[in-house]
Amino acid sequence: MQVYESMDIGTAKPTADERRRVRHHLLDLVAPSEDFTVSMFQDHLDDALRSIAKAKRCALLVGGTGLYHRAAVDGLDLAGTWPDIRERLEREAADHGTEVLYGRLQEQDARAAEKMEPTNTRRIVRALEVIEGSGTLFSSRGEGLDAYSATEVHQVGLRWPRHLLADRIEHRVHSMVAQGWLAEVAALQVSGLSRTAAQALGYKEFIDHLNGGCSLDAAVAQTITRTRQFAVRQDRWFRRDPRICWVDIESDPVKEVAPVVERLLP
Repeated sequence: MQVYESMDIGTAKPTADERRRVRHHLLDLVAPSEDFTVSMFQDHLDDALRSIAKAKRCALLVGGTGLYHRAAVDGLDLAGTWPDIRERLEREAADHGTEVLYGRLQEQDARAAEKMEPTNTRRIVRALEVIEGSGTLFSSRGEGLDAYSATEVHQVGLRWPRHLLADRIEHRVHSMVAQGWLAEVAALQVSGLSRTAAQALGYKEFIDHLNGGCSLDAAVAQTITRTRQFAVRQDRWFRRDPRICWVDIESDPVKEVAPVVERLLP
């Protein structure tokens, strides 16, 4: 979500001082009103890696979104996009329920359906979009996310005790609110958020508050809950990757993980 301009506080974007001290890439690439895809990310990533290599520097990928991480590490061959088809399928899901689309996916590509939760509207719509748009099975696109091939990329994961992580999330959300997160969302609401930008944690909740749908306290509480749930999903996603070196964090993540990263640097 840091690819979006003006979505700074809610995405914990590096500060201007941090960006002066260390060159950051892939920030502020598009307006919040524009959709952004993984394939677009890959194009910008390739440009950044070439620039870093030319400067004889080492690239450090710091992130959390699982699919984008895999796209960077494994260079996933992603299918194209067909917005008209996707929009129609999303309307069908809203009107008739995700289970109807899941049943269709079972009929058209049972192998793909087996790997998805019947309630995961986004993935089911994506699979049907690719099948209809490309004329090929969604499950036919290589090994996909279930394979973890050898890679030259060193991966380090930070593993927190669950209760400490929950406390850190709550503290961070309140800190962001104190920094002016609500005002940031109010300004963005004027120009509008794209379908992909609107998926950012907290923005939907604060827009609901600004539209009179809930109190600020309720929006903050829901943001904390959703962020904790996202952290659990992240943990499950990354734990499946046997290539990750895990570091158990007790109190100071920078101090405790820095020696591991330094050993892996060329």
